[in-house]
Amino acid sequence: IGIFYIAPEPGAAPFVEIGSTITAEQSVGLIEVMKVFNMVTAQVSGTVVKRLAEDGQGVEFGQPLYLVRPDADKDAG
Repeated sequence: IGIFYIAPEPGAAPFVEIGSTITAEQSVGLIEVMKVFNMVTAQVSGTVVKRLAEDGQGVEFGQPLYLVRPDADKDAG
């Protein structure tokens, strides 16, 4: 469906790194589809454990891009 990018532009720092703490709706990457760039946002708050798609890799709709350990505080109660 599109191409996944981990940073806002070539040579820039990635949106998130392994070990980063993120919040729901935080920008975590870009997907380019037909020369249009769409921001990818986190769906949960937590810690990034693993990146499942590489920079410049083709990805499909619904494909997981990161593995995130949810915040324990958010799950309680």
